[in-house]
Amino acid sequence: MKNKFFNLVIIFLVTTTSLTWGQVTFQNFIRQIQTPSDGSAGATWDMQVAASGTAPSPLDINPGGARFELHTVKSSPITSYLLDTKYVSTYIPVADVQIITEDPYLTIPRTRADRPFTVEITMNGLLNGATDPEPSKKVSLLHHVQSYGAAGTGSGLDRSLATLSSQSFLTSNGKHTFIYAVNTVPGADRAKIRGEERFSIYSLADFQAPASQLDSLYVQIWPVATGTITGITNGQVVGFQTPTLTMTVNDIYPDAQIYLHAYQGAQNLGTEGVVLPGSAAVINEATPQNRVLTIDNWDSILTTNGAWTIELLTATPFGIDRLAWVSFTVDRTITIRGSVTTAE
Repeated sequence: MKNKFFNLVIIFLVTTTSLTWGQVTFQNFIRQIQTPSDGSAGATWDMQVAASGTAPSPLDINPGGARFELHTVKSSPITSYLLDTKYVSTYIPVADVQIITEDPYLTIPRTRADRPFTVEITMNGLLNGATDPEPSKKVSLLHHVQSYGAAGTGSGLDRSLATLSSQSFLTSNGKHTFIYAVNTVPGADRAKIRGEERFSIYSLADFQAPASQLDSLYVQIWPVATGTITGITNGQVVGFQTPTLTMTVNDIYPDAQIYLHAYQGAQNLGTEGVVLPGSAAVINEATPQNRVLTIDNWDSILTTNGAWTIELLTATPFGIDRLAWVSFTVDRTITIRGSVTTAE
């Protein structure tokens, strides 16, 4: 049972991560932690693994079971992430926790403070016989929430300090789906939440082994971006020389784009415009960022006189959002004043 069963566990764990992200590399390893039947600390073994594949468990499984943890270490800056865990034992069921968001990022599930997410828990191996031991018939579902703070990124987070939001029991096999319209991470300004929600499945304790985590996964919640355009005001008249603009954006969502675009006419959300030179930036970061950009020499965009609008936009996995706008008037009419006289 050892080789076949634990190969399957390792396949699931390893395929939840990736080796590269941009110029950053990841090193993956699985840690096996034995659980003696008396509940004392057991042996621990680390094994490097590729992004996909199979491998037998490096240690035999004690009657108390063993926990497998998938870790990945990012090269720059050096950061370690616990991506997933699995616990196996004699008659303990198997749990699989998946979190689905609108963001396709693979390494860690993540979403924005104003967006929904779905938790899918698949149970296999639960028993229902009258003589079956209690830990084989149900598991605990724990939902923890934890804030990163006003400018936190989750780096070095002590997850033992998370708040238990709810606890329930699952007693049937198959898929259990939970839809969360909004997050429940603590914070007064709901648009600026930074933190995570963790969903964990635990076995029940019995004479052979203590309660153990069967699977766990968390979703990161990042704030909604905000921004301003300065250097020009609503109603301003622009002539041949365009003013210097400053675009300021706070809490840009990871891997998002920001830019200014201009179009002729009064402000009208959804209008397609022309991107101002020097205003576009792609944020190749795993955490929210702030940016301040200065834009000069954009007069070539303004091709005709009349009303114009500039918008500050951000493109994320959730769509394109307008963060700020300003409407102004272009007047490049040349007026000649003079007189004609004759002398006779």
